[in-house]
Amino acid sequence: MQISIRNFLETLEDNRADAEFFKPEYIQSRRILTTKPCEDLENIAHISDGNHLSIAENFLDKPGVRYLRGQDLSTDMILSDRNIVYIDETIFHQLKRSHIVKDDILITIVGANTGLVGLVYSPPDQLVASCKLGIVRPKKDILSGYLYAFLTSQYGQNQILRSVRGGGQTGLILPDMKKLSIVRLDNVFEKLIHKIVYQGHELLLTSDNTYCKAEQILLSELGLLNWKPKHWLSFTKNFSDTRASERIDAEYFQPMYEEIVKAIKSSKNHTRLGDIVSIKKCIEPGSGAYQDNGIPFLRVSNLSKFGINNDNQQFISEALFDSLKAHQPKKGEILLSKDATPGIAYYLKDAPGKTIPSSGILRVTVKDSDQIYPEYLTLVLNSSIVQKQIERDAGGSIINHWLVDQVKNTLIPILPVSAQKKISEKVNQSFCNREQSRRLLDIAKHGIEMAIEKSEKEAQGWIDAELKK
Repeated sequence: MQISIRNFLETLEDNRADAEFFKPEYIQSRRILTTKPCEDLENIAHISDGNHLSIAENFLDKPGVRYLRGQDLSTDMILSDRNIVYIDETIFHQLKRSHIVKDDILITIVGANTGLVGLVYSPPDQLVASCKLGIVRPKKDILSGYLYAFLTSQYGQNQILRSVRGGGQTGLILPDMKKLSIVRLDNVFEKLIHKIVYQGHELLLTSDNTYCKAEQILLSELGLLNWKPKHWLSFTKNFSDTRASERIDAEYFQPMYEEIVKAIKSSKNHTRLGDIVSIKKCIEPGSGAYQDNGIPFLRVSNLSKFGINNDNQQFISEALFDSLKAHQPKKGEILLSKDATPGIAYYLKDAPGKTIPSSGILRVTVKDSDQIYPEYLTLVLNSSIVQKQIERDAGGSIINHWLVDQVKNTLIPILPVSAQKKISEKVNQSFCNREQSRRLLDIAKHGIEMAIEKSEKEAQGWIDAELKK
């Protein structure tokens, strides 16, 4: 339990009486910032939020102008690549105040993930934000990389989270955003932080490009490199097909799914997933077991193909972990989501820290890693080859469910070991670049914190030593 005793006059001064606003760490951050040269965010950046017009919620069923929602921002990357939605270009032109351009900084301002910060490093030509995102556009007298790093530091995050308001739906309002205090450091130091941040984001692009090349090798081997899924409005199937599949919904029989299956079966070798892996189910202790700290409880929302993130992280007690530790993931396993957003696969190349996965996640182990490279299988699971099978098979009126029997029956192409090795090497290279990127962004963030708490000189020395590593 945390206790913070404040004078009643302080609640009047801040016009806030909620206990969360007076958390000790928030008070301490504010006390430190009052001793530093600061500027209000509104003085160094243009601030707005995304679109509020319902007209933009009419999403297209084909690519158009990408429409960013709060869920599209993550701690992992600038933009998520799952469940992308698009709007028509004519609507895009009506939403000028919500357009996003290079060097903009995005902040989630509504919901459980309020406070996530992303730097728009390499946007498409047209990009627009929903009202769930705040748009911060730095002016000429501050560098976007430095501002991004400060907002992700504890001194930026504590201010953002302290400013959150609301009961049923919490969020950050623009007037509060405008008053965020931004510490100004020596110009040379700010330029250094900016450079490190952009080096980190350049490595992210390199990582994505390398991963994309690995996917291209797989699709090329199957003759699907230039394949574009087509949604048919009408087609004919035999009654015997519905009996064999025990499905009568038209979507299940879309010809594009047959094209995927045909391509897999045309390869020299293919098999059911259940024949090459062992699968362990995980557990759901219930939301009543969640607490503010302790052992991380891994939910589907914390899983991506590039790693484990702490988006809206929940925790369980040490005692509960001890009773559930049989579900602790191990080095060499693949974590695979089966509920909500089924088909997210992440290979545990190293042993993870203490954590318990939810029942929406499966622990998958390759039976013979000399014949099936785990990195290769993970990429296949994340590829369109498996994602289209999941799209066909998964069901559920509210929450998507990919049943374990369906998981086991998923068709997997088995490429020659030489091709698997080539793909696995590119996947490992991609993850290495991504890890270096994360490290650079951490160096930038912690360098700012050290400069604020100690001195810029000491921070400079620490940064130099870390970069040499």
